[in-house]
Amino acid sequence: MTNVSNPELRTQNPEHLPTHLGLILDGNRRWAKANGLKTIDGHKKGAEVFKDVSIAAFESGIKYVSAYVFSTENWSRKQEEVSLIMKLVVKGVELHLDEFHNKNIKIVIVGSTNNVPKSVTDAFIRTEQKTANNTGGVLALCFNYGGKLEIIDAVKQIVQSGISPSDVTQEVLNSYLYRPEIPPLDLLIRTSGEKRTSGFMLWRAEYAELLFLDKMWPDFTVTDLANALSEYSNRQRRFGK
Repeated sequence: MTNVSNPELRTQNPEHLPTHLGLILDGNRRWAKANGLKTIDGHKKGAEVFKDVSIAAFESGIKYVSAYVFSTENWSRKQEEVSLIMKLVVKGVELHLDEFHNKNIKIVIVGSTNNVPKSVTDAFIRTEQKTANNTGGVLALCFNYGGKLEIIDAVKQIVQSGISPSDVTQEVLNSYLYRPEIPPLDLLIRTSGEKRTSGFMLWRAEYAELLFLDKMWPDFTVTDLANALSEYSNRQRRFGK
């Protein structure tokens, strides 16, 4: 994409940008509590920030952005919060789908459909269908996603397909992942001060550069993104060599 609106992102060298940026959007609830707000207000603010940051990432030249939106472990949260998140997801699609579509961004959903309410799956179907032919970048929303579950599901499909164990290679397993066309992670950013990946893109994160920030996700800005991309450009990636 062109026409980068943020001057800090305009200075990024396209040759040094990650192809695939991963985001773990952590700290929405803690941000809300610290600001005397309801938990759902933290999720709402986080969703707005994510929209702005992901669009800025695509405008800078990044081709793939993936985000840990809702993990398989998140179902264990209070039922009231989970229900509100489901409603927020559907509302978020209604609010922002056209903006992503108008910017030529393709949206795909990565994760299991088990236990996901029909209202949410219907919203995801509309989203994927509307943006299917867009070519300005791929936004992967990891919803009801678990890194181990993704690999287990891939193995199950390999077994069901009748592939001989001797023919199972990394390339074969990769082809059975959720959305196998999405490339390995290059840069993974997690906010809120937690320093772990929590299984996000477990297979694809093998050689990802990791960046952990102390600020909560709702406080993350496009300037923070520019700083992260600058740090990434200065790292020497060795890939085990």
